[in-house]
Amino acid sequence: MSEQAVPDLEHLRRAYAVTSKATQATPLLESTALAKLTGAARVFVKPESLQWAGSFKIRGAYWRLKQLSPAEAERGVVAYSSGNFAQGLAAAGEALGIPVTIVMPIDAPAAKREATAAYGARVVLTDHGDRAREEVASERARQIAAEENLTLLHPFDDPEIVAGQAGAGLEALDQLAAKEAKADLLFCPVGGGGLIGGVSLAFHYLSPESQVIAVEPEGFNGMGSSLAQGTIETMPLGGQSICDGLMARAPGKAPFAAMTLAGAQGLAVDDASVRRAMKFAFEKLKLVLEPSGAASLAGLMSGEVDVAGKTVLVIASGGNVALADFERHVANA
Repeated sequence: MSEQAVPDLEHLRRAYAVTSKATQATPLLESTALAKLTGAARVFVKPESLQWAGSFKIRGAYWRLKQLSPAEAERGVVAYSSGNFAQGLAAAGEALGIPVTIVMPIDAPAAKREATAAYGARVVLTDHGDRAREEVASERARQIAAEENLTLLHPFDDPEIVAGQAGAGLEALDQLAAKEAKADLLFCPVGGGGLIGGVSLAFHYLSPESQVIAVEPEGFNGMGSSLAQGTIETMPLGGQSICDGLMARAPGKAPFAAMTLAGAQGLAVDDASVRRAMKFAFEKLKLVLEPSGAASLAGLMSGEVDVAGKTVLVIASGGNVALADFERHVANA
């Protein structure tokens, strides 16, 4: 993707001016427990798990839907998602009166599937067998778009999605300033990269000294590998992770361009560290995080990045997890 496709600061601000009216400002929590544990001077956690539909996804989804023409909006949209974008897009579609069809892998969490349908979206399931689940789901979404004349939306590889998700970063920057703080390090989870693409741009433009750490599950660290190689890398099939929302095998071109511009670095975490982060968030921060939403916290707690004496911001991206699954993960931490 060309550099011209990377949204500029005014683009991000235009998107946030619109999305902030349809979303809620999630808090910025300071944790002395995390500072003591890691040796950081100050640690802030922004729980996007408390956003409408349980994750940051509604920010980008709402902005992208606002870009549709009246005819496109009347016909509706189709997208594929394992869960959080599905819920965010469904919630945005319900708010704007736009029909939404979501193609989901059959092994996506039932809680996310049911929540998507509860927002009024039509849910179509795909059985991917031995193939990559995003490939099968995206093929079905393209087929539905062609057959029903719907607008096909990508869950993360879209400059407008990146621009919409940047609202989480702009919001965090304002909140940090109110606390007379600036982040030396920013930990953010990565699936395809829509969230971190937008957040890293917000910090690139307004806090360029902040170092962005892209946290991914082991075996699905396509963004980190791509950033290290300077070109988009696809991870091999066969990996497993409890972070169902971060299982993209390759980053999107739009997020990768944004993160390259921002100079982000990658970090991979294992399932055990994610479970420990979920338990810590529940016990010390009083937050219920899904595995994908806790990956960034796991990255900080891993000790792989030197944070001694620094100010750290952690974006906790989502909290859409069934109670039974949450209990199981925390019990096994």
